[in-house]
Amino acid sequence: MIKVDDTCIGCGACVAIDGEHFEFDERGLSTPISQEVTDSVKEAADACPVGAIKVEETTNNNENSEENAE
Repeated sequence: MIKVDDTCIGCGACVAIDGEHFEFDERGLSTPISQEVTDSVKEAADACPVGAIKVEETTNNNENSEENAE
């Protein structure tokens, strides 16, 4: 999962690094346009000067199975 939180300042680093997964919204802030987690998404998150981009890799059935077993 890719999220951009409210600390985004619209610097554009993520869009410059990975315009396939990020774009500017109507306020000039970053928004994810894909939920595909790639190396370039991780690079864009690492480049964010305010740490606004959160990247969480999920595994489909394993997490759900473990949660249901509890």
